[in-house]
Amino acid sequence: MSNQRGPSRWNLPDRPKSKNYSYLLRTYQFMKPYKRQLAIFFLALVVSSSATLSMGLGLKFLIDRGLSARDPALLNEGLGIVIAIVVVIAVATFVRFYYISWIGERVVADIRKAVFSQILKLSPGFFETTKTGEILSRLTTDTSLLQTVVGSSLSIAIRNFFALIGGVIMLLVTNVKLAGFVALVVPAVVLPIVLYGRRVRALSRESQDRVSDVSSYAEEHLNAIRTVQAYVHEDIDRRAFNSNAEGAFSTAMRRVLARALLGSTVILLVFGAIALVLWAGGRDVIAGEITPGELSAFIFYSVTVAASVGAMSEVMGDLQRTAGATERLVELLETEPDITAPAQPKALPVPARGEVSFDHVTFHYPSRPDTAALHGLNLHVAPGEHVALVGPSGAGKSTVFQLLLRFYDPQAGAVRIDGVDLRDADPQDVRSRIGLVAQDPVIFAADAMENIRYGRPNATDAEVEAAAEAAAAMEFIRKLPDGMKSFLGERGVRLSGGQKQRIAIARAILRDPALLLLDEATSALDAENERLVQTALERLMVGRTTMVIAHRLATVVNADRIAVIDDGRLVDTGRHEQLLVSNPLYARVAALQFSADPTAAPAQ
Repeated sequence: MSNQRGPSRWNLPDRPKSKNYSYLLRTYQFMKPYKRQLAIFFLALVVSSSATLSMGLGLKFLIDRGLSARDPALLNEGLGIVIAIVVVIAVATFVRFYYISWIGERVVADIRKAVFSQILKLSPGFFETTKTGEILSRLTTDTSLLQTVVGSSLSIAIRNFFALIGGVIMLLVTNVKLAGFVALVVPAVVLPIVLYGRRVRALSRESQDRVSDVSSYAEEHLNAIRTVQAYVHEDIDRRAFNSNAEGAFSTAMRRVLARALLGSTVILLVFGAIALVLWAGGRDVIAGEITPGELSAFIFYSVTVAASVGAMSEVMGDLQRTAGATERLVELLETEPDITAPAQPKALPVPARGEVSFDHVTFHYPSRPDTAALHGLNLHVAPGEHVALVGPSGAGKSTVFQLLLRFYDPQAGAVRIDGVDLRDADPQDVRSRIGLVAQDPVIFAADAMENIRYGRPNATDAEVEAAAEAAAAMEFIRKLPDGMKSFLGERGVRLSGGQKQRIAIARAILRDPALLLLDEATSALDAENERLVQTALERLMVGRTTMVIAHRLATVVNADRIAVIDDGRLVDTGRHEQLLVSNPLYARVAALQFSADPTAAPAQ
């Protein structure tokens, strides 16, 4: 079931090249639904390529039958033929460009949806060993590169391949002797352009990288502007930014110089080659071996062949990079999630009771396979019971919640809710019965209404407002410019820590779960709001199972039972008064907290 891989598999260089073009063929599964558009594209491609090649014959007719014969009628007829061919080329090119661009945009949109859908399926263990930035890079940059190739470069390659084959055939048909001469001249023209063109492309990519460095540095330090100014780091950061900017300038100028030299080289070689072909063909025209029209057609086909070779060499680098990018996308799409529903999931009892049991559970995180987060943990929570988990940082308390949410499966033992082993149930059914308030609450870039409604998407506005009232959140929401419709900013940047937590608590209240998981749910609240929220939570806990992670013992002294966890093991359970006597670890923590903070002492 496991498909975890180490970081080396995923932390790959950006846009690696690959000559395994079979990965590009894998994108055809996303093109299959659009066979009609593909057929129209290929038809337009054949028409435009054929019409372009026929331009040589049109020029031959125009020159030999019109100009050389000095016949105005034939000249008009030849001009009409050429204009008709141009019109056909223009219309076919429009249709070809429109449909291949449509296919490119459509396919990439579908791939992005498929990749994002796949990412949502992957379990948290996958993200332990994979950088989020790497995943986003695949979702955006790799797919954009694929769009460029499918919507442009691939079309250019196919079109120029047809033009190359057709041009070579027409060169041989027009004049075999001159075709042999071109066979010697074209490589001498194209090879230097191709080789130096690679240098230009490399400098272009390097220039983009340097610009990206400038942008990344600026973004990082602007987001941390308060820290920058608080530590009087402006001069140092300014010098570092200036250095990056100068580096980008130097690289850009090397790119400009290389492009200028390439342009001059192209002009020199291409027009020099045309002059040589004209010279050789002109001698044959003077000798009467060919007509002026045949020479014109031959020049046209020579330029077509040279341009096709040059264009195809240009897109080969794009195709190689896209093959590498597609390989990365396919790799991601084919990654199997660790946590999946069994073929025949076992239904959880209805109505939900909220009973929890850990039976001899041992668990290792994928990123720490040699260190057990839980060792043979045994814990039973009865329906409706309020149990607090306490212990040192890293003891395994949050891991208990992670396993209950079935973000991971234990390596040994079983985790059950309402008597059903979570491995036998559908993960979505399990999670639908749980409400979570995390220590670091997540606030989405939306308004307050949508952030709270995230707990139950079909809830009415009145139900959302009632949940906000119960979490003591309406007090500050009413003061926002647009109340419930106020945008909270990215990651809730417009809210304080306590306000974020109250939004998260309202979200859990709205969910009305059978099992409530509170991870330091009131840690960011001041004394007054903590009392308000604690009162709301106590009302919410009635009739439902609640598990609380707490470092401040004063918040859990009234729990039905307190479970002391240390080094992944359950070392003791009992009420506050019992543990003060029976458990030295709990007694020591209680003595430290209550002596250091007299206001935290439990009410008598």
